[in-house]
Amino acid sequence: MNYGYARVSSIDQNEDRQFIELQKANIKKSNIYVDKQSGKDFNRPQYNKLVKKLKPKDVLYVLSIDRLGRNYNEIQNEWKVLTKDLGIEICVLDMPLLDTRNQKDLLGTFIADLTLQILSFVAESERENIRKRQRQGIDAAKAKGIKFGRPEIPNPHNFMDVYEQWNNQEISLKEAAKKCNLAIGTFYTKARKIRDKNNK
Repeated sequence: MNYGYARVSSIDQNEDRQFIELQKANIKKSNIYVDKQSGKDFNRPQYNKLVKKLKPKDVLYVLSIDRLGRNYNEIQNEWKVLTKDLGIEICVLDMPLLDTRNQKDLLGTFIADLTLQILSFVAESERENIRKRQRQGIDAAKAKGIKFGRPEIPNPHNFMDVYEQWNNQEISLKEAAKKCNLAIGTFYTKARKIRDKNNK
């Protein structure tokens, strides 16, 4: 039986290109499994579901090695589990050297293993570069004053009066939040900022 596996790093990315290439390899749509999450490890729901279906001599197709994963050691270990323990074949479509159905002699195995190591290293290096670029982008945006996350709710017009009542223990936290029409946690966060500022 032939199976395909596709992966994108987040839910807003599109897996269509991988789907098209896998279907060109004559894999039924129902036999293609897709995860939308990081390749840092193999703790992925669709991948784990796929592995449970695999039987000896089945063939697993992926478009490229980085779709299988982006962690050097994890890829090496998973490759051995799939090919040695489960006894399946793996075909990496964009790298013909990584097709375990071919070149099963000593030299062929050596070349395939070496290729796997190099590509696994490249996949992890690219993952690290992506994370570094994201961090640099966030730091640059923050330096320009760009704020991330939801905008802070402005203080209601009566906030300081209610805060003083609460701070003087004249009303409860629940009552204070209700008077300001805020969630209890929101009121407390705002009140704590004022208290911390006053205590400096």
